[in-house]
Amino acid sequence: MALAPARISMPPEAKKGDTVEIKALVRHPMETGYRVDSMGQPVPRNILTRLIVTFNGTEIFRMQMQQGIAANPFLSIMLRATESGELVFTWTGDEGAKIVERKTLTVT
Repeated sequence: MALAPARISMPPEAKKGDTVEIKALVRHPMETGYRVDSMGQPVPRNILTRLIVTFNGTEIFRMQMQQGIAANPFLSIMLRATESGELVFTWTGDEGAKIVERKTLTVT
């Protein structure tokens, strides 16, 4: 299954010590496995199960997801800007799904 890239919104730069809000939206059906199709056949489970966010190689956020998460999951996290660096967002899930997005934050 080809997945659309995630949309990540954050300021490209911040002053040292500022708190930065990072918003992420990933397009994914998050199929629970509890529904049946029009022929009465079960629709297989297909969810994103984990999100890990690292900053300069250090894990800063981890989220375990279950069937109760809506399609196209959206989240917002806060980060205190202490140094410039790269944020790496890695979503993994059923059916071998893996989405990796990178963003750079410049601290002045």
